[in-house]
Amino acid sequence: MSNIASFRSFPQHPLVRALRNALLCACAFAPMAAFAAEPIQSTSATDAAKDGKTAATQADAAPSSLGTVVVSAKGSTRSAVSISGAEIQKIQPGASPLKAIQTLPGVLYTTADPWGNNEQNTLLFVHGFSTQQLGFTLDGVPLGDQQYGNYNGLSPQRAIISEDVGSVTLASGAGDLATASTSNLGGTVATHSSDPAKKAGVRFAQTIGSYNTTRTYLRGDSGEQNGNSIYAAIVHQDQQAWDFKGHQRGWQGDGKFVHDGSSGKLTVYAAYSDKIEPNEDSLYHGTPAGEGTSHRDNRPFMYPDFSQALAYLGANGAPPATDGNNYLNYYSDAQRTDFLTYVKYDWKLSNAFTWSNQVYFHHDDGVGVVAGPLNAAGLPKLFGVYFPGQNLKQVFGNSGYATRTTEYEINRQGWLSSLDWRIGNHQVNAGLWYEKIASSTRRRWYALDVNNPSTPYQRPLDLADPLITQYHSEIRNEVAQAYIQDAWHVSDSFTLQAGFKSSYQFAHGTVPVQPLPNSTAGFLQMPEGRIYTRGKFLPQVGALWNITSGDELFLNIQKNMRHFITYGGGGLSPWSLGSQDLFNTFKRNVSPETAWAYEGGWRFQHGLQLGPITGIDGQVSAYHVNFSNRLLAVGASAGFTTINPGAVIINNVGGVKTDGVDFAATLHFGEHFSFYDAVSFNRSRYQDDYLSGTTVVPTAGKNVPASPDWMNKFVASAQFGAFDAQLVGDYVGKRYATYTNDLSVPSYFLLNAQASYALPIRAGWLHDAKLSLNVSNLANRKGIYEVLTTAASGTYNTYPIPPRQWFLTFSTKLF
Repeated sequence: MSNIASFRSFPQHPLVRALRNALLCACAFAPMAAFAAEPIQSTSATDAAKDGKTAATQADAAPSSLGTVVVSAKGSTRSAVSISGAEIQKIQPGASPLKAIQTLPGVLYTTADPWGNNEQNTLLFVHGFSTQQLGFTLDGVPLGDQQYGNYNGLSPQRAIISEDVGSVTLASGAGDLATASTSNLGGTVATHSSDPAKKAGVRFAQTIGSYNTTRTYLRGDSGEQNGNSIYAAIVHQDQQAWDFKGHQRGWQGDGKFVHDGSSGKLTVYAAYSDKIEPNEDSLYHGTPAGEGTSHRDNRPFMYPDFSQALAYLGANGAPPATDGNNYLNYYSDAQRTDFLTYVKYDWKLSNAFTWSNQVYFHHDDGVGVVAGPLNAAGLPKLFGVYFPGQNLKQVFGNSGYATRTTEYEINRQGWLSSLDWRIGNHQVNAGLWYEKIASSTRRRWYALDVNNPSTPYQRPLDLADPLITQYHSEIRNEVAQAYIQDAWHVSDSFTLQAGFKSSYQFAHGTVPVQPLPNSTAGFLQMPEGRIYTRGKFLPQVGALWNITSGDELFLNIQKNMRHFITYGGGGLSPWSLGSQDLFNTFKRNVSPETAWAYEGGWRFQHGLQLGPITGIDGQVSAYHVNFSNRLLAVGASAGFTTINPGAVIINNVGGVKTDGVDFAATLHFGEHFSFYDAVSFNRSRYQDDYLSGTTVVPTAGKNVPASPDWMNKFVASAQFGAFDAQLVGDYVGKRYATYTNDLSVPSYFLLNAQASYALPIRAGWLHDAKLSLNVSNLANRKGIYEVLTTAASGTYNTYPIPPRQWFLTFSTKLF
């Protein structure tokens, strides 16, 4: 990123010096205090799920040999549940960590593909908080806020191969203080990689299925030798989209080295991902003219039928008027290449004191591409400014199409340090996180040559120079966060926990290339400048009462803050406002979003003798959230969701109050059957109206859109010897589609099924062979799956429910 200045020019912030001094003092003090006593179990949710082992361990301890689908994080003052890697592969071999949490209580997750890989067509809500209001980590490394046009991380499915996930833990109310995130107003999703196997061997899995699916996974483990172990894995996947002929394909590789010695544990992890994901366009709902008269259920692109694409347009490159806003593009895709690595050392200075340090690096090179009609969505105005008086069709290659790109680059590096020690009956955790990010975004336009059209699998910049660089934004960002917490074990059965974190963000945006005047709706210029946000005191208190060996009561109260998004290409970012004056006004008057979360509940695990019921385990919890300074983004033009959106308008809609209850339990019926069910009620409502210019938008008392009040999920499991099967149900209630709740989409209920058989094959070097069949949307339901809210009233966008699909997987171990 040659145009981004060195971070050495950043001022030495007082916080950085303070964190450094605090760490040195802690290091000097902690070893002396740490020798006071032997270590005891921590009540941190992060520690409870450390190394991805908790879910598997607790599942083995469940009162049935069949195991438990979802495991409560025993010993945590927060509402936290985990799902093991083995259960993830039952959902769908190769499923992403975010797809995996779909069955957890309080979670709404929708995606365009069965694996959860596609990132544009993904929606996640947890307790009324959307994706960008949650925190995401892999082995403690921050993964950013998961914004599609990302600037501070990468998706979990790009950070790790699915089959190498050890577990995924969801803290649905409030994340642990140690979570490295600037966005976790609500909960956190912590993905844990599996360690190398103790025994040497090779794992292989091959999946085939609907729409020409093929997925090949290969992993080799060295086994443990003198405390050293390593694994390396690779996967290739290819599947055609269900409603067009684009292929979601890519390569991934990851590996992990572990040295477990008497003085500590060294872990080295590295992952590479190179993916291409064709995107489906969302369907517009609103005015009759905007919806058109084609009455489409979806918006597939036309690639590779270029003859159809040419015939689709008029002579000047305009799509049929009868399609309205639901016109078709030639193709659309996301191309992402990522490299992520970390080195971590857990230094056991004594039996009572551990000092952990972790450094990481992430590089992303990505591009989002849309090849669409050049005479649609306000493009003639844009192109007319850059090529006044010229024949635009000729300028863009005589095809009638123009290719738009959003080109990303991210370089992140950071350090995590934590101290964990016991002083008498106190378990003290303290630590810090420091990260610096250099990110850039370029919006460019390229010709689509009628004689040599490009494809979704090519990067336009590799084929030709851009005709237009509409804008080029660069943002440098530093984050510093420190925390301390104390778990006081008042007795063997009762623990009090208290702590706080301080979180700081220092961001500076520049725009080397500005949009030309009058070219883009709402833009006078893209703003430049610095914004510093500070959360000096974000407290947390909690309690844990072990009533019996199988019953826990927990309570947690916590304040969180979400820093401003530092992205110059749209979304809820001050650097996407339409002028420097708006940016300066925002900087002076707008405060970051904050939330107070109150949660409490009961975890239980018991053997029973109630007829066929032999055991039960689960969790029931209730929560209340006071959300302040809620920010909403709407577009400056009617084409907010189209190929050429205008500047963002950010509105502070005041407070949001959320109340809800989650109940999740597994009933065990002897050794062969179990039934898991999770019922969730959530009501998130705006507390204030807001002003749009001089117009009052009546949002007070209205539900947060796209998030349902009611959800219910179940997993019915059966196991007889070598045979294993699951039936999974997912009910999602009515969802409002606008901020004023004048429009809504109906509920849906989907069924998925899985069956597997352990093959009686053992040929010395080959063992644990298994054949698995997965079927998604078993009843082949149709309807609205995902709703996108882009306006206060009158209009919204949707994606449809994907049809029934099947996948057959053969897996085995060698040697």
